[in-house]
Amino acid sequence: MSDPNIALRRSAEEEPPLTVEEPAPTIEGAAGKGDEVNFAPQRKLIWWRFRRNKLAVVGLVIMAAIYLLAIFCEFLAPKTQDFNQATYSYAPPQVIHVTWDGAGGWGPRLYVNDYIGTPNAELLTRDYAVNEDKRIYLRFFAKGEPYDLWGLFRSDLHFFGPVHASDPLYLFGADEQGRDLFSRIIYGTRISMSVGLIGVAVGLILGLMLGGISGYFGGATDSLIQRGIEFFMSIPTLPLWLGLAAAIPPGLDPVLGYFLITLILSLISWTGLARVIRSRFLQMRAEDYVLAAELDAVPRLRIIRRHMLPAFTSHIIASLTLSIPGMILGETALSFLGFGLQPPVVSWGVLLNDAQNIRVLSFAPWLLLPGLVVVITVMALNFVGDGMRDAADPYES
Repeated sequence: MSDPNIALRRSAEEEPPLTVEEPAPTIEGAAGKGDEVNFAPQRKLIWWRFRRNKLAVVGLVIMAAIYLLAIFCEFLAPKTQDFNQATYSYAPPQVIHVTWDGAGGWGPRLYVNDYIGTPNAELLTRDYAVNEDKRIYLRFFAKGEPYDLWGLFRSDLHFFGPVHASDPLYLFGADEQGRDLFSRIIYGTRISMSVGLIGVAVGLILGLMLGGISGYFGGATDSLIQRGIEFFMSIPTLPLWLGLAAAIPPGLDPVLGYFLITLILSLISWTGLARVIRSRFLQMRAEDYVLAAELDAVPRLRIIRRHMLPAFTSHIIASLTLSIPGMILGETALSFLGFGLQPPVVSWGVLLNDAQNIRVLSFAPWLLLPGLVVVITVMALNFVGDGMRDAADPYES
């Protein structure tokens, strides 16, 4: 009598089990719509997270527009920064109108009304009224005062302006000498925004060097550098700025004065970044990949440059974005108090210097408009910095 277990075992050996062959996974299939996040690079992940912050996106658009003004200020401004018409001293802002009368061409036309100015013997100023009988038509790519774009290319073409270059155009009003405040704000954008970038760049170099050395080596070196940072941070910022700015000799070349003011602002801004970098280095120097590189006799400078810094580059960018508003506010404060940039240099702080007289502001309040531009710029930079910080944080859900 045959054993049934032996028969079942023999049949199982003769007939191979049924298997379902599954296709090997491919990168294209794995990186599909559902798993795209798993294969995306870090910069793409940061951008996706950044887009979720609507205020940060709005701030980024505003900052792009502001830096575009700074780069092409000569072309985008309707007048040059020093063009003046003394007969329009403290002229009020003009309002842009649209007409469809078809005169002079097809489609709508933009225009502003001219002024009627009468002397005021009591205030020694001029009183202005709108002259609705005379229109000053505007056009894009208008001919105007000649300028040197970036100091290289000579041109007289402006993005927009009056059809006749001699006609008055004061969208933001005029100052005491009859200069267009709107054009001067655009010119001041280049100086004020570049002070922030250059000052932050200098602060980044100092912060990376001293913060990195302090965090990586530790010990007595760390203690010495930290005591120096604490000394700088204990000094009140504004008095120190004023003292250093007062040491600049008067009558200095405007370009040299600009770089000295930038250097003064950057001497204080590096302390906060240095502490952030030190704390990150203290955390990372005990990581396995850093210890493996040290055991493999990799030079310390290469470990810092190739292994440690790339791990928190996005965090550094976010910190720098939040530092630029402080530099802009510092330059504005120094120039407003008369210790910063001086004419003929045009910056937002220099323009606000004209708004210190209460008597002038009583009949020319538009001189405070550069302050509104500073507020908008600082808020936009803060929105972008907050968005970058949240997007670069790997522990943020």
